[in-house]
Amino acid sequence: MTSAPSTGKVESFDEFYCEVKEIEKRDSVLTPKQQIERLLRPGSTYFNLNPFEVLQVEPESTLDEIKKKYRRLSILVHPDKNIDDSERAQQAFEIINRAWKTLENDDTRKKCLDIHEEAKERTDHMIEQKRKKQKKDGRLAEGIPEDDPVKYKHAVYVMTMKLFADMERKRQHLETRDMEERKRKREAEIEHEEQMSMEKEWAKNFEESRQNRVDSWKTFQSGSGKEKKKKKIQGFKPPKPKPESR
Repeated sequence: MTSAPSTGKVESFDEFYCEVKEIEKRDSVLTPKQQIERLLRPGSTYFNLNPFEVLQVEPESTLDEIKKKYRRLSILVHPDKNIDDSERAQQAFEIINRAWKTLENDDTRKKCLDIHEEAKERTDHMIEQKRKKQKKDGRLAEGIPEDDPVKYKHAVYVMTMKLFADMERKRQHLETRDMEERKRKREAEIEHEEQMSMEKEWAKNFEESRQNRVDSWKTFQSGSGKEKKKKKIQGFKPPKPKPESR
């Protein structure tokens, strides 16, 4: 049975929660330039797989809350509002728009929420294994880093990023395999089409040349018969009459 959290831990979490909200409030008013930098920073391809991270919202946020944040961010990074850096602004705008499309859809938002829940479950399992090891070693009283709410949240965050990355790798693998399969089928179709075309051309040429072969054979037969008849006539020589003797 799990023991009730101590008063110190509750206070620590409440303090942490307030700090997080202050950070979110500060980030929500980042300048357009800062938002563009955030979305295009080194490693952004990895971070931007998580639509909650892109839109700076908690997974528990309602769709209306997510939509409001999306609109606010899309206005901040819109290319028309960032003429001096329109190319990068366009990239950031597309990233925000893609994140919103993912969370706007019920099915894809559920998948994202499932990933977040799985990250928490895996983190909790990892913490449980650490505590078991500490108990076995007689060091249970030392505690573990994830007892700190800040480090626990970070551990969940890291695990969430890992799961999103794993999902993207699987998607790319399936896409590559599907592309190769379509390419193989198309090559087989082209080969079959070429074979059928060759057979059709051969049959056409064979049919067109049939009459010529027939005519040639008839000519040959006709010429051969006349030659035989001529030879037969030429081969018959009647005897010369002998002069009568007187």
